[in-house]
Amino acid sequence: MALFLALALFGVATAARKASRSGKDSDRSVMAQAEGSRDGRLGVDSRLGDILHHPAFAEFGRLLLPWDGRSYDEDLRLRDIGSLLPYHSHVSPQLVVSALNDMIEDARNGRTIFYDIYSDAQKRDEPARAFTSLFFFRGSPGAPFAIIAPGGGFSYVGSVHEGFPHAVEISKKGYNAFVLKYRAGYGGTVATQDLAAAISYVLRNAEGLGVSTDTYSLWGSSAGARMVAAIGTSGVAAYGGDDLPKPAAVIMAYTAHSDHSSADPPTFVVVGENDGIAPPATMERRVAALRQVGVEVEYHKYKGLGHGFGLGSGTSGEGWIHDAIRFWEKFMRPKR
Repeated sequence: MALFLALALFGVATAARKASRSGKDSDRSVMAQAEGSRDGRLGVDSRLGDILHHPAFAEFGRLLLPWDGRSYDEDLRLRDIGSLLPYHSHVSPQLVVSALNDMIEDARNGRTIFYDIYSDAQKRDEPARAFTSLFFFRGSPGAPFAIIAPGGGFSYVGSVHEGFPHAVEISKKGYNAFVLKYRAGYGGTVATQDLAAAISYVLRNAEGLGVSTDTYSLWGSSAGARMVAAIGTSGVAAYGGDDLPKPAAVIMAYTAHSDHSSADPPTFVVVGENDGIAPPATMERRVAALRQVGVEVEYHKYKGLGHGFGLGSGTSGEGWIHDAIRFWEKFMRPKR
């Protein structure tokens, strides 16, 4: 009996130790998700300095962040990264971190994620071109590509909110996606010139990048939407790029851009009903004008949303990006 009792007590103590270890492991797992992990992945409690000095982002870490020429508080937690994006709303630190971790994983696996769109000579001629780049999120080899121009009022570039998370979703569908870091603080024309240079770069280097040159799409939010719409209306060469076909589709999120032509590509438009920067009425005038000249348009207005909602995770706009991808697919050429 004494032996039985001793064994029973031993079993209880062992179970308690296992439960304690399990609880500690669970706590460590939760902490790892919040703070990142020793393999270099980030968490929402990682800091800006962890991005700026991450080995995967060597020499271009600052280009991931919104502002050019600004000193950052490197102790800022990534859960507070929305404080760097004054024109944006519904910033999800989890989506930001997840997209950055995808980039870290690609870099760890030897894939190039950062591309210069200007030569050294071009950057010497205009030093501000050093603030430009393309970040590549790979889909299937040989698949069509999208270029994404985030917004920020031409004051900053909100790639962490409406660039990288968008590219992740597009690449999950098998398409290649590039996020453009353009020159901020120089107005819309200069930014659109950078977009034209980026399109030209990708098409000139399509074989090496492993992307199709057919039926590419342009995606833009706010200021970025003005840029992609300008290319859709006037073409790449009008902004200093190569003489290239227009995109197969333009995806515009919340912008007040008004220029248009009958030769504009099919256009997908989203806006929040409470947007005070790009009011729905302004976008609806553009939609009506495009339809009047025969351009196919799909338009969505989302309840309860203002400006700069990105993917709209957890809102009435959640999932719009998948509708936009389906819209683009309608205009892809069938494979021969």
